[in-house]
Amino acid sequence: MAQTYSNDAIIRVRDLTVGFGDNLILNHLDLDVRRGEILGFVGASGAGKSVLTRTIIGLMPKMSGKIEVFGIDMDSCDEDQRRAVERRWGVLFQHGALFSSLNVRQNIQFPVREFMNVSERLLDEIAIAKLAMVGLKPEVADRFPSELSGGMIKRVALARALALDPEIVFLDEPTSGLDPISAGEFDQLVMTLQRTLGLTVFMVTHDLDSLKTACNRIAVLGDRKVLLVGTLNDMMASQHPWLQAYFHGKRASLTFGR
Repeated sequence: MAQTYSNDAIIRVRDLTVGFGDNLILNHLDLDVRRGEILGFVGASGAGKSVLTRTIIGLMPKMSGKIEVFGIDMDSCDEDQRRAVERRWGVLFQHGALFSSLNVRQNIQFPVREFMNVSERLLDEIAIAKLAMVGLKPEVADRFPSELSGGMIKRVALARALALDPEIVFLDEPTSGLDPISAGEFDQLVMTLQRTLGLTVFMVTHDLDSLKTACNRIAVLGDRKVLLVGTLNDMMASQHPWLQAYFHGKRASLTFGR
């Protein structure tokens, strides 16, 4: 896809080390996410892709290193500054992670209730508006997660991620478990939202079609570090064994036509 992002890094990760005791998951990792881009983040299963996401958003502790979001050091900022930053991002967790005891309307409203004091009427209007943004009808608002298809769960989770009109959206395996048609539609939805809302998207994915269709750049995690960041052509040209296997394997040949 055409380059529509800037070189301004909206997220800067430097020298990041994350682990449990002697078991290091990320070791002196560096990564920049540029404002306005869709960055695809790939790596082998268990390599630590989701760990990086959770560390950036503060759900996992780090052993060392520095994380800046919007130019703010997430270690040195106070609680008010942290909450202000957190309000400017949204997260779609793997499998959606909707609250099973809440209906769709209440799931979408959850982050709004956490950060804002608004009327019930406005809360309802926000929920319906966000459902429309992800291509779902108003009547879905009263359903519970158990009544939704896999694709609808992902769309509701995306609506919740968009509830506070964020500038950054973290997507953790957004197309996993979806059939190819639904996955393709979800990629197109993400691209449309990124373009119309000016979002920066950090997408953890295994989906080769998503990398080809939606991502401006790709970052590859391996050996506990970022091995390479660049375009799809950069990935295809790399001689690194894992990248060779990933981007030139049998499944890749079906996607990329090589």
